[in-house]
Amino acid sequence: MKQIALIIIVLVSLFSCNKTEKKIKEVKIVKTKKQDHSDFGFDYADFNVIQDTVKKGDTFGTIIEDQNIGDRKVYEIVQSVKDTFDVRVIRPNKAFTMLRSKDKTNKLQVFVYQPDALNYYIFDFRDSAIVAYKKTRPITLKRRTIGGVLKGSLSETLDKAGVDAGLASQITKIYSWTIDFFKLKKGDRFGIVFKERYINDSIYNGVDELEASFFEYKGKISYAFPFSKDASSGKIEYYDDEGKTLKNFFLKTPIKFSRLTSRFTMNRFHPVQKRWKAHKGTDYAAPTGTPITTTASGVVEMTGYTAGNGNYVKVKHNGTFATQYLHMSKILVRRGQRVNQGDVIGRVGSTGLATGPHVCYRFWKNGVQVDPLRLNLPTGEAMTGVNKAQYLAKIEPLKRELDSIGNL
Repeated sequence: MKQIALIIIVLVSLFSCNKTEKKIKEVKIVKTKKQDHSDFGFDYADFNVIQDTVKKGDTFGTIIEDQNIGDRKVYEIVQSVKDTFDVRVIRPNKAFTMLRSKDKTNKLQVFVYQPDALNYYIFDFRDSAIVAYKKTRPITLKRRTIGGVLKGSLSETLDKAGVDAGLASQITKIYSWTIDFFKLKKGDRFGIVFKERYINDSIYNGVDELEASFFEYKGKISYAFPFSKDASSGKIEYYDDEGKTLKNFFLKTPIKFSRLTSRFTMNRFHPVQKRWKAHKGTDYAAPTGTPITTTASGVVEMTGYTAGNGNYVKVKHNGTFATQYLHMSKILVRRGQRVNQGDVIGRVGSTGLATGPHVCYRFWKNGVQVDPLRLNLPTGEAMTGVNKAQYLAKIEPLKRELDSIGNL
């Protein structure tokens, strides 16, 4: 019996040793991983690390007061950091990190709040005086060139290429005077040279700037290059390959990302009245609430409602031209108000005689309604003199680069 008992004791001891050894190894593995991980300028191996996000209803005060911060009062902490950080700007779903001491007290040493991927605030509790400061992660710019043929809309094509959606909006704005992007079609060629931002050289942070681009539109190539004619102001405008501004007196359309559903005609079958009559406007369909922008600067001449037009706004641009925007769900300007090209003046709706949400865009020249798509409308100024010479020299290598994309 003694021998059996001795054997059992030995086996239990061996099993316990193996189990203890296994636990020790597991701790070492975690410790090794922590030694390899640092952020915000701190080595995580020196702390107990807690990472979380701000919950709805949380404040800086409620988060801090639940931590082991010794005799310090939340009010005193808030007062000591107010010159660096307004505690009221903490928002739900934003990340924060707490670094605690590794001794028995598990005391809060450092609190880090991240309002976005680029910036963060550090609150250091390790000394008697609390230190608070803001830091920004290093940004690296990487140049990228894409092009070929459109595989759908511009947004779809850029999305498939993994490009930030903001670039499509930027390009649409740049070309808004010269290209109707609703009329671009699959197979049209394009080329874009731009820079992207990367945080810590690895985390994608969107598009920084557009260097050059071209689009095939109605069989012609339309270029865009940024240039500042006044170095002191630094204001950037976009020009084509001959130094002509892309800005025209009028925008191509009053709505971004819509579709043309009915053109100006003297004989159209009215979908509501069920009879043939003139349609002296251009219809663009878009979801209810879509912003409607004035296509040129001017003064709001009329706003109101009629049974046929619904809610409408009419803008007088000068002694020659005026435009009108019908069927709005909401009017956002008042009579006599000065508006600039591209300002939002209303929202798409289906008020008045309309079968669905759209804007009917009407255009007057010398008091007569005309088709704006058939007009040679006034353009912006062309570059001249020294500016033009500097510009053409600057864009020469960029244009060669774009042309090489187009020939692929």
